[in-house]
Amino acid sequence: MTKAQTTARREETTPVAPRRDGNGAHGAHEDPKRETRGGSAAGRRFRPEDYLDHPIAIIGSGGFGTTLAVLLAKKGYEVNQWVRNEKQSWIMREKRENQKYLPGVTLPLNIYISQSLPATVERARIAVIAVPSQAVREAAETLLPCITDPDSIIVNVAKGIEHDTYLRMSEVIADVVGDQNPIVTLSGPNHAEEIGRDMPGATVVASNRPECLPVVCEMFSTRSFKVFPHTDLVGVELGGVTKNIVALATGICDGIGYGDNTRSAIITLGLSEMIRFGRAMGAKKETYMGLAGLGDLIATCTSPHSRNRHVGEQLGRGESLDEILESMHGKVAEGVPATRFVHEYALKHGIDLPLTGQIYKVLFEGKPVTEGARDLLKLM
Repeated sequence: MTKAQTTARREETTPVAPRRDGNGAHGAHEDPKRETRGGSAAGRRFRPEDYLDHPIAIIGSGGFGTTLAVLLAKKGYEVNQWVRNEKQSWIMREKRENQKYLPGVTLPLNIYISQSLPATVERARIAVIAVPSQAVREAAETLLPCITDPDSIIVNVAKGIEHDTYLRMSEVIADVVGDQNPIVTLSGPNHAEEIGRDMPGATVVASNRPECLPVVCEMFSTRSFKVFPHTDLVGVELGGVTKNIVALATGICDGIGYGDNTRSAIITLGLSEMIRFGRAMGAKKETYMGLAGLGDLIATCTSPHSRNRHVGEQLGRGESLDEILESMHGKVAEGVPATRFVHEYALKHGIDLPLTGQIYKVLFEGKPVTEGARDLLKLM
C-alpha cells in the first residue's frame, strides 16, 4: 500500500480523536497543550505521516493483542503479529481466526502471523507489547535487540505490577530498553470481545514522552473506538491494576447470590481504595474519575467478559482458586497476582486497603469465602 493510499484509507475510516475539556466527561484526559507541542523540536519528530509506511508490530497473541491487530488492519495498516506457540500460529495463519482468545472474529489478510520476533518487528516504528503483566519484562528483553530507531514507539497494554520490583509496566519496559524510546500505556474499559466486533468504546493513552501521543491517538482511533491522550501515566497504569482486585470482590458477592445494591456498594468502596493507593503512589485523584479509573472499574465489575469477575464469581460458588485458574486454559486473570503485590506493597508502606486485604486472605491464606464476604460487607 502506498503512502497516499494509506493516508486516504486513514482519512476515510478514522477521524482524529475529538478534543475534550480537561474537566469534561472523561476526567482530565487531554493535555490542553497538545496542539501547541507541534512547534517544538520534539513535537516535530512525532508526526503520524512518518509512521504510515511502516508496519505495526503486535507482540503477543492474546485476545486484546489480536483485537488491536484487527482494528489496525481494518484501517489499512500492515500488521505483523508475533505468536510464540507453533500450533496457534498455524491456526491463526491458516484459519484466519484466533480461536482460543478471540473466536468468531476474522483476521484480515493484512495481518501477517510470524513466530520470528525479528521478522515481526522489522521496519516497524510502533511495537505493541500485548502479553500478561508478569511476561512483560521477558517480552521487552526479547524486543530490545530489534529496536534500533529512537523514534520507535513502544505501546504497553498489560495491566499489572511486577512482582518483587513493584514496578509499573512502563517502568519495567524502561528498565530494559532505557529511556531512548517513547513508552506508552493504553488502558481503559476495553473488552476485546466488543472492540474486535466494532462495538463503540473508548480508552486513554499516557506516556513518559507525551509529545508522541497524537501519533498513537490518530493511528489507533476509529469511528467506533476513541483514543484520548492523558497526562497522568501513574494513574492510568495503576487504575488498570487495582480495578481488577475490586472485580474479584464484586464477583465473589455475585457468586454468593447478593444483588445489585451489594455490587454497587463494593464498587464504591473499591473506587475509594483505588484512589487511596494511587495517590500514595503519585497518581492524581481526578484520573480515577475518568476512563482509566471509574470507566474501567464499572466494565470489569459488571461485564460477563471480565475474567476477574468470573474468578470471583466462581469462588463465591464454592470452587477453589486452583480449579478456576485451570479451567481458564491459559487465560490470565490479572487481579489474582495484583492482589498479592498490591497487598504486600500496602503493608510495607502503611497504606490502608481493607478490601484488598480481605481478597488477599481469601486467595492466599485460605479464608473461607463466606467469611471473607461477611467481613467485606462490614467495610461498607
